[in-house]
Amino acid sequence: MAANEMREKLIEKAAEAYQKAHAPYSNYSVGAAVLADDGEIYDGINIENAVYPLTICAERVAIFKAVSAGKKKFKAIAVVTKNGGTPCGSCRQVMAEFGLDTVVYIADTSGKLIQTTTVSELLPNAFGEGDLNES
Repeated sequence: MAANEMREKLIEKAAEAYQKAHAPYSNYSVGAAVLADDGEIYDGINIENAVYPLTICAERVAIFKAVSAGKKKFKAIAVVTKNGGTPCGSCRQVMAEFGLDTVVYIADTSGKLIQTTTVSELLPNAFGEGDLNES
């Protein structure tokens, strides 16, 4: 599959997931879809909770689903919101854990691509495994 087709499919999967988001408090739904290096796609939604700190973001849900299926290398992730919002800091850190070179597509609910970037660009000077291994 061509790169443009894969990007469109990933954004489409994130937009489909967006429709299932559970955001009764903020009314800010998010859908995500992550592409593992083997071509499998895992989706995620934000799931809010009345105890706000227990809320989890769509990007992390998608990544955690993939990791629980044994995937730890990702080519790309698409994030869809009504206004093309970027991932939060927690999501950026989780994405960094699995690859700073992962491509990040940010789109709105119409499927319009707002921005293409990388995890490294979203989280410069990321803290990672190497920082823990330094003496």
